[in-house]
Amino acid sequence: MKTKIIIVLAVCSSLQYSCKKFFEIAPPKDSAVQAELFANDAIATTAVTGIYSRMTLNGGYSGNQNSISVITGLSSDELRSHNSSLNAFYRNEVSVPDFILSQYLWSQSYAYIYTTNAVLEGLQASTGVSESTHGQLRGEALFVRAFCYFYLVNLFGDVPMHLTTDYRKNEVAVRTKKEEVYAQIIRDLQESERLLPTSYISSERIRPNKWAATAMLARVYLYTEKWDSAEQKAAEVINQTSTYGLLDNLDQVFLKNSKETIWQLMPTAGINTREGALFVLVGTPTNVSLSSDLVSSFDVNDNRKAKWIGQFVNSSGTYFYPFKYKIRTTQNGVINEYSMVIRLAELYLIRAEARARLSKLELAMDDINLIRKRAGITMPLKGLNYMECLSEVERQRRFELFSEWGHRWLDLKRTDRATAVLQPIKNPTWVETDVLYPIPFDEITRNPNMVQNVGY
Repeated sequence: MKTKIIIVLAVCSSLQYSCKKFFEIAPPKDSAVQAELFANDAIATTAVTGIYSRMTLNGGYSGNQNSISVITGLSSDELRSHNSSLNAFYRNEVSVPDFILSQYLWSQSYAYIYTTNAVLEGLQASTGVSESTHGQLRGEALFVRAFCYFYLVNLFGDVPMHLTTDYRKNEVAVRTKKEEVYAQIIRDLQESERLLPTSYISSERIRPNKWAATAMLARVYLYTEKWDSAEQKAAEVINQTSTYGLLDNLDQVFLKNSKETIWQLMPTAGINTREGALFVLVGTPTNVSLSSDLVSSFDVNDNRKAKWIGQFVNSSGTYFYPFKYKIRTTQNGVINEYSMVIRLAELYLIRAEARARLSKLELAMDDINLIRKRAGITMPLKGLNYMECLSEVERQRRFELFSEWGHRWLDLKRTDRATAVLQPIKNPTWVETDVLYPIPFDEITRNPNMVQNVGY
């Protein structure tokens, strides 16, 4: 029995298990067994930190060709496909029985959520974990659960909300309205913010702290149009100047533990980031390259174009690629870059948009000008009206956050700009229902209560 419980907490470590098989080895409701598993701080900590390792290894949450960053970049105007398995996302013609959606974006998310629920239940039953570790691990588990649900609800719309390890309920759960999912995300992040310390638990920034939870709250408040709260939470993070700051040298932003880092994922031993391995071109691309529309949209004097976009030329053509991560393969086992998940520049842009929505246009322009100045654009913006200010925020988010965690795709959707921007580019394949991906086929067939998204 003990072996089975350990497998459950390592549940997400192996994607060869389908969700159904995973649920079949769910732990019994036995507080004695759970207490044994969470007998001390070290064992309980491993249950949580293992999630971050699996995020790095398993693909959907790291930077490989099936990741959130790549799939959403193809669906928007960031990336172009050079791989037949990715063409459907590039053309916005995703079919319901799609392996990438099922295994990488849906199943991985729910596997991580299941593990966080198991951790939360295990901590509640445990008497062997110290009070400080209990708070730390509960805060991290709630943060990860909220983070996963944020992407599920934005990629798929209404989704089943699993808050326990009771697989009998989970496997027949109905889709929860996105407003309710967002409400749960906010509750999880608010408690995580209260529980987590302001400092990082180690010398690295690979386990979320209080400010990571605050940053995610700022993002969620922006997405749910709570402008005052988004401005407030973004400011709270920005004001931590002893911990965080914008880096003038763009080559240093994506280094491990850079001052701009709020949360990163550490690559597995012996390799550099998957983003670097995928994006940096040394030959004709076999997966993705940057879209010419994005590359040509940068201002001539924007250092982000010079520093964050690479170029490969051979007899078959000229190809541009994301060059935020400079290292394609690790030299002598030294890892200098970590996968960036949340960074400070996003918080400035969240605050800028929130301020613009609140008609605090001068303050919004102050934030925008900080981002522009860091990019080498020295001429400050002045006198923008409401719509011009929002338009400039959208531009700066596009230039600053391209190829990172789906920001462009989600921005176009949440601002109802997807059709206006993408239909001229994707015509005739674009239709408005493409803003949501289909619920995976195996989920539809397995769960009698699951309803498919419109258009599929």
